[in-house]
Amino acid sequence: MPAHPIIVVEDDPFTRLIPIVLDPNSSDERRLAFADFMTHDEPDFDGWIGRVRAGAKGLYPAEVRMVNSEAEMRAALSDCQALVVESLQVGRDDLIAAKQLKVVQKFGTGLRNIDAKACADKGITLLTLRRRANISCAEHAFGLMLALARKLETVSGLVSAERIKAAGLPLRPFDRRHTPGGNYPRVGGTRALHGATIGIIGLGEIGREIALRAAAFGMRTLYYQRTRAPEAEEREFKVTHVPLDTLLAESDWIVPQVPTAPYTRNLLGRAELSRIKPGASIVNVANAPIINRDALLEALRAGRLGGVALDIHYQEPVADDDPLLGFANVILTPRMAGSPRHNGLNDFEELITGLARALAA
Repeated sequence: MPAHPIIVVEDDPFTRLIPIVLDPNSSDERRLAFADFMTHDEPDFDGWIGRVRAGAKGLYPAEVRMVNSEAEMRAALSDCQALVVESLQVGRDDLIAAKQLKVVQKFGTGLRNIDAKACADKGITLLTLRRRANISCAEHAFGLMLALARKLETVSGLVSAERIKAAGLPLRPFDRRHTPGGNYPRVGGTRALHGATIGIIGLGEIGREIALRAAAFGMRTLYYQRTRAPEAEEREFKVTHVPLDTLLAESDWIVPQVPTAPYTRNLLGRAELSRIKPGASIVNVANAPIINRDALLEALRAGRLGGVALDIHYQEPVADDDPLLGFANVILTPRMAGSPRHNGLNDFEELITGLARALAA
């Protein structure tokens, strides 16, 4: 391997950590911005950089070339030893042109955009990464579902006579000679996830993490996306592909998990929300414009929705007078799904040390 390896990296807000760690010519301004971004979970960001460099012997210093398109990637490949991509297409011709390429790293697990056979034919190591932030997004989605289903915001602290009375609920003891004593504030409308139907719009990496957890909860899982997943994948994740209208009509929980793109904007508008099963809930940890805001407010005001939970918002920070804050069955969290920051830090420590091992082999 050359004294200073060359790594081509698809630009992404998180993959920008790679040049910060490995390229001595990386911007100090960007390093300081990331230190500020990480500080509440990792106050010693420079110490983290040092630890990762020490664990990736032979990889620092490196030249890291950030690219934003497939054309930029191809122009940078000729003398690189490692390539890191998330969504850029990597085909056989690209691999043939990359004469010194030893390793391709997918920032994720899905290999639809990489010609795995061509990598094998050329003896190029192909690495994947199950991203911890994706796992946390799925966990957060289920946290929001449980909060809505079990009415956790309503019942939190509702354990004293004074609080029960203040909530306007009847404080009448059950006749314990004959009955159990659960739910003594008599809060109605709680739901169970077991046996319910969840509809996932988009079976990408986070969608699959959600499906895994839905199976553990004993839920029936429907999914919709433009290209149906292979049958083996459907069996693995215990999911059934259906048209979008069927998903909306049959799901008790609707979780849109599609990328931010022009074709996903207003994917759920007035027409779609009118087809939702009455009383169903929507949980969105992906991006706000998937759901038309005006249509969402109309559906909430009409009482069609059992609940809504949003981790991403149409304006951030949310305005204090945002009408979404006024609904008892709406939960809003401030982009917490991918947290803590150690998810990303641990991902990139694993990714960078994995590149070092592959290049040293």
